[in-house]
Amino acid sequence: MKKLIKTVNRMLTQNNRRALPFSVYTSVHEQNLLNVPIAKPLLIFVLCGNKQLGKQNELNCYSGQFVFLSDSPAINMRNIPENKEYFALLIEFEYEDFQDIPNNQEPDMEYFVGDTNVELEQCLQQFVLCSTWAPDLIIHSRKKEILTMMHHMGYTQVISMMRKPRVSHKIHDLFIANEFQTITTDFICDQLNVSESTLRRKLKNENTSVSEIKDRAKMGLGLHLLQTTNIGIGLIAQQCGYQSQSRFTDRFKKHFSLTPSELRKTKLKV
Repeated sequence: MKKLIKTVNRMLTQNNRRALPFSVYTSVHEQNLLNVPIAKPLLIFVLCGNKQLGKQNELNCYSGQFVFLSDSPAINMRNIPENKEYFALLIEFEYEDFQDIPNNQEPDMEYFVGDTNVELEQCLQQFVLCSTWAPDLIIHSRKKEILTMMHHMGYTQVISMMRKPRVSHKIHDLFIANEFQTITTDFICDQLNVSESTLRRKLKNENTSVSEIKDRAKMGLGLHLLQTTNIGIGLIAQQCGYQSQSRFTDRFKKHFSLTPSELRKTKLKV
């Protein structure tokens, strides 16, 4: 794991502002986050430390293990450092990444945990190494390679992590792509090529609404930027569509049960 951590850190240092196909979450103090939104299937490799999930911390993922999460409106997480650090590699997947994975009619699952062996670690190493130069087509192939490797290892439930594409996924991407500028219902209907009544019916079936999707997208982006960048909290608030830092802070605390400043402090050595 030390070699992979070293490679990840080197790629982050060498990256020339290119959007990388993976994220890294680190902390030196425990992080306790409530209601974390998972917009798309998310694979988390814990390379150092321990991750606990669930309302009662019933799921544990230790160093050298991974947890695969399907999309979820809210999940509780604790990131616990070990040997002075928590270090996790995160990879988000699209529906298309799963299309060539054998479908064994696995039942729908919200998550599963597994062990990272030498072969999977090498696969991740290659994925990280090509991340700063490879075109999107190769990145897409590498993501499929990771899924195929996991399936070959016996984790056939990997296919159940990708449920059928939902309208809420598309609306989430619209808000992110348009940087939370004013998006009307008419605009959404036009982009999705549906009528307003059809949109409302589909969202009702998915037990959500446009406002809820927008809120989760804002909070998800804010959490991601706080975890992965050194951008000032005021600028993060703007990128999340808030006109003031105080409003962003209030909403963030209400959602995650801690302020952006408190989260940032978990990443700082005393």
